[in-house]
Amino acid sequence: MRVLSNIAGRAGALVDRAGGSWLSRTSGNGEVREQELAILRRLALASSAALFVVPTGLSFITSPAVALPVGVATVCAGFLFSAIGSIALSRQRPASGPVEAVVVEHRDLMLEAASGLVLLFDPQGSVTAVGGRDRAEFLNWMRDPSGRGFVEQVHVSDRILFLQAVDRLRQGREALGVDLRLERSAVVEGNDQFVYIRMEMTARRDGEGRLTGIVSQSRDISYDQQLRDQAARKAAEAESANDAKSRFLAAVSHELRTPLNAILGFSDILSGEYFGKLENNRQREYVGLIRQSGAHLLSVVNTMLDMSKIEAGRYELLLEPFPIEASIGACEAMLALQAKEKGLTLTSRVQRGLGDIVADQRAIQQILINLVGNAIKFTDAGGAVTIDAAMTDGMLKLSVSDTGIGIASERLASLGQPFVQIQNDYTRRYAGTGLGLSLVKGLVALHGGSFAIASAPGEGTVITILIPFDGSGAVAVQPAVDVGRTVDFPPRLKHSLEMNEKRKEEEVNGPAKAKIA
Repeated sequence: MRVLSNIAGRAGALVDRAGGSWLSRTSGNGEVREQELAILRRLALASSAALFVVPTGLSFITSPAVALPVGVATVCAGFLFSAIGSIALSRQRPASGPVEAVVVEHRDLMLEAASGLVLLFDPQGSVTAVGGRDRAEFLNWMRDPSGRGFVEQVHVSDRILFLQAVDRLRQGREALGVDLRLERSAVVEGNDQFVYIRMEMTARRDGEGRLTGIVSQSRDISYDQQLRDQAARKAAEAESANDAKSRFLAAVSHELRTPLNAILGFSDILSGEYFGKLENNRQREYVGLIRQSGAHLLSVVNTMLDMSKIEAGRYELLLEPFPIEASIGACEAMLALQAKEKGLTLTSRVQRGLGDIVADQRAIQQILINLVGNAIKFTDAGGAVTIDAAMTDGMLKLSVSDTGIGIASERLASLGQPFVQIQNDYTRRYAGTGLGLSLVKGLVALHGGSFAIASAPGEGTVITILIPFDGSGAVAVQPAVDVGRTVDFPPRLKHSLEMNEKRKEEEVNGPAKAKIA
């Protein structure tokens, strides 16, 4: 027995040396794995036994002289084929092990290190794993999301969004994002009942493209939603205040026009001395000043009323063909005396054969009067104001230029806004409400035209207007307001907004509150 053991030990050492030398040359990196040596030992042991069994078996079939070499050759060939095949399989089989280990390691790393809350879903939308760097913060106010626990915490009206997202991933989408509201497990004072989250979902598929799972990464966007709500509320407040301002201007304008018409009418009667002579020239001067101030105030009121109509979309254009020369001539006749008294030259240049323009004649007249009036007001004695009219690519081009004080470049963008003037309230030397250019821009926009200003301080100003010559760009008036609808006046902005916000909050959280109750 001791002799056989020594022989087996020597044979094993011989196999290790020979097999190790062969394996080191075939491994590619010079390493010899113990598993491969064990395979060679087992094959060598089996082959050594076969060296006696196979030739002996063949000797019963053929002569011993043939059976011995054939048997040895068969055993040696089997050993070589078995060794090569077994080593090749052993080298291929372990390759999938590290890959799977790396995949598992990467998944665990994602679940631990990814920001926010990371959830793994199955194709039906049930949670199979929970992770993420901030999962403790989320789980602090959430219930256990495992299984269907996550879906049950989603706001009732948002569950359809989550299920639609899962369905789109199942149908072929690779990734998408969805905003959801999650219900707090316990609402403490100072916290909202629902938390807004942004969930980024990514599909995981098998080799055939079937959905095997969903990886989602969620982050808390409650603060972002709060900012959006505040912005929307501010916009609603601004819109409500603007509507209230328009209604107020319209109401005040209508209320002022009646007494102003009376003032103008009676001042005309007094200045005409129909019911008796005035005693002296000072009385006549005062009556004239009353008439002049009333006319100015009526002009301002009419401008405010027109602006309120334009902002409310209620200014109706009456399109008709008329010669632009007539409107320019009427504007010159009305303002010639004012320009002469200030020592200015008022001229016009109209392209020959211009023909009739299709537009609202009263609006075009108002545009010209406002622009020329502004040019005269801001031009010192000795200057010039010029009106130009020409046809350019199917558009009527009206230009009003002056040699006045000009406008700084940083103020050009603010001109045309209601109640904005070139100089501030403390330094201005020119009277006015700042509605002239805003009315001009509104009337031009109603005609589908464009408005441009070019100016420099001390060098004058050129205002250019382009209006479709055939009236094709005119804007239709909006439908009339429902007269049966009641309107608070003066408007109660704060009360109305608070009630609207309360109703919206009840609509958003109502179903979930009912469910909780």
